[in-house]
Amino acid sequence: MKPVIFGLSGLSLTDDERAFFREAEPLGYILFKRNCESPEQMRALTDDLRALHGRDDLPITIDQEGGRVARMQPPVWPAFPTGAAFDTLYERAPISAIEAARANGQALAHILREAGVNVNLAPMLDVAVEGGTPAIGDRAFGRDPLRVAALGRALLDGLHRGGVIGVIKHMPGHGRAMVDSHLELPRVKASAAELEADLLPFQRLASAPIGMTAHIVFEAWDTELPATLSPTVIREVIRGRIGFDGLLFTDDIDMKALSGTAGEKAERALAAGCDVVLDCWARMPEMVEIVSRIPDAPAMCLERLARAMGSVGEAEDVPLAELLAKRDALLGVR
Repeated sequence: MKPVIFGLSGLSLTDDERAFFREAEPLGYILFKRNCESPEQMRALTDDLRALHGRDDLPITIDQEGGRVARMQPPVWPAFPTGAAFDTLYERAPISAIEAARANGQALAHILREAGVNVNLAPMLDVAVEGGTPAIGDRAFGRDPLRVAALGRALLDGLHRGGVIGVIKHMPGHGRAMVDSHLELPRVKASAAELEADLLPFQRLASAPIGMTAHIVFEAWDTELPATLSPTVIREVIRGRIGFDGLLFTDDIDMKALSGTAGEKAERALAAGCDVVLDCWARMPEMVEIVSRIPDAPAMCLERLARAMGSVGEAEDVPLAELLAKRDALLGVR
C-alpha cells in the first residue's frame, strides 16, 4: 500500500484509473464537486472503490465543512453553515452553540455515510486573527482558542456519533497566515510564546484519529521549511508540543505554497514525518510520478491507519431532518 490519497477525475472510474489504482494500491481517495452528482451516484462510486481494493475500511475522504467549503451542494444536499455561525451563537449562548455544532456534525455525517464517505476533513481548528487570509475567514470557529477547541470538539463528536471520522486541521495552525497557501507560501513571524494560542485547540483535541498539516513557514520553529516539509515542526511541535499521535495527512501538495514536482513534494513530506500525502487533482502523470518515488507505507503508518479507521462504529439512528431542525432552532436562539 502506498501512503497517498488520490483524487478522481469524474463521476465514475475511468478504465485508466481503475488499472492504475489496482496496481498502485493507494491508501485512500478524496472526492470533490466533480465527483458528486447524487447520493446514488456517489454510493456506486465509493462501493466501486472499496470493491477494487477489497477493503471495507478504505478511507474515502471529502472536504464538507459548510459554507463555501462544501463538495456536496444544494439542491441535492442541504446547505451547512460556516464556522462563524457557531462562533456568533457562542457569544450569547455557549451551551446552545456547542449543541448546535454537535448536531451539525452528526447531520454532516448522515449525508456522508449515505454516499459511502467515511472521513470528513473537518473540523478546522485554526484560530482566526485580524487581517488573516480570507482563505480561512468565516470557516474558523473564531478568535478565542478555548472557544475554537470547544466548538471543534463538538463537531468532531457529532461526526463520530454519525459514524464518520473527523480530521483536525491545519496543524500547527493556519490562522495567522496573511496570504492564501493555495497561491503562495505564507510566513508567520510570531514568537513561540505567541504561537501557544494557536496550538491550544489542537492540544485539546490531540486524541483525534487523523490530523492535517499546514503549508506555512513558522519562523519561530523553522525559518526555511513549511510545516508539511519540516522534520522539526512535525517532530517537536505536532508530535511533541501538541502531542498528536494519530494519522498525519499533508494538506494538498498541489497548492502553490510548495515547490517542486508532485513526486518531489510527496517524497519530502513523507521524509519529514507526515504519514500520508494528499494529492487531489487526478492528473495521471503526477500520480504515476508520486507512486514511483514514494516507499510503501511503513508499519507505523499502517498502525495509525488501523487505529483511525477502527475508531468509529455504527452510526446513531437519528433522522437527518431531526438533526437539521435541532441545529437550526439552536442557531436561531436570541
